[in-house]
Amino acid sequence: MFALKRKTIREQLFDWTNNLLMLLVCFVTIYPIWYVLINSLNEGADAMRGGIYWWPRILSLSNYTAVFANSGIMTAMFVTVCKTLIGTITHVLFTAMVAYGLSRKDLIGGRIYLLIGTFTMFFSGGLIPSFLLIRQLGLLDSFWVYIIPAMFSFFNLIIFMTFFREIPDALEEAAKIDGANDLLIFIRIVLPVSMPVLATIALFQGVLQWNDYFTGMIYINNPDLQPIQTYLYKIIAQSSSNQMAADAGVINKTVTSQSIKLATMVITTLPIVVVYPFLQKYFVQGMMIGSVKG
Repeated sequence: MFALKRKTIREQLFDWTNNLLMLLVCFVTIYPIWYVLINSLNEGADAMRGGIYWWPRILSLSNYTAVFANSGIMTAMFVTVCKTLIGTITHVLFTAMVAYGLSRKDLIGGRIYLLIGTFTMFFSGGLIPSFLLIRQLGLLDSFWVYIIPAMFSFFNLIIFMTFFREIPDALEEAAKIDGANDLLIFIRIVLPVSMPVLATIALFQGVLQWNDYFTGMIYINNPDLQPIQTYLYKIIAQSSSNQMAADAGVINKTVTSQSIKLATMVITTLPIVVVYPFLQKYFVQGMMIGSVKG
């Protein structure tokens, strides 16, 4: 049996310093979320006095009652859920299909396509040309403005390509001998063995779709088509929460503009905060795809 090497005082001091720094980073990261949560659960008028740092002083659900009673925010939540699900599925399938084609070594002009795509990662036309293009395509004030422009990402294509190139050629050769064409090989063989990268890209795109507020702010004027993030942005920017509480029939003595904003923030961020820890490992796997193996 080998005796464990005892750490020196310098090594122990280094470990203690690292632990303290990590605790500080965790506190700075988590406490703002906790602060918003406890103030959203406190009576709005009482919260205006301040002094609420760790626990609600007067527990009340009136803020959330005002939020859920408002038809606008429920419609925005429905739009967000729909665009996140549809946008994620279409993005994963379309980007994977393009990546599979570009990952073939016998593709004519494949290197040129990659150079053109790489150029788009660093240079874009800008907001005005993008707006003109969206308008020309007839996507203004349309639900599909969330879906069609987001169907492809060259960065995610690179991740897909790196994974597809690691799939043994023998699998595809055996399928071709059995008479399968390229589309059948992609659906029946490539996709089933690519579940790690599919889950990774789905998580990337799902978080992006859920947090996106800019698309609804620029391309959507119809309030019934705006996502929850855009709705929250307008509440904070225009300070319209008092009218929101009045529309919900909540007495303004207990609900304030600030408390409505905090409750809306919690409702907006809670789903992705709950889901993310369970799927975080896929982020790590995604970043490790294509890494150098020793």
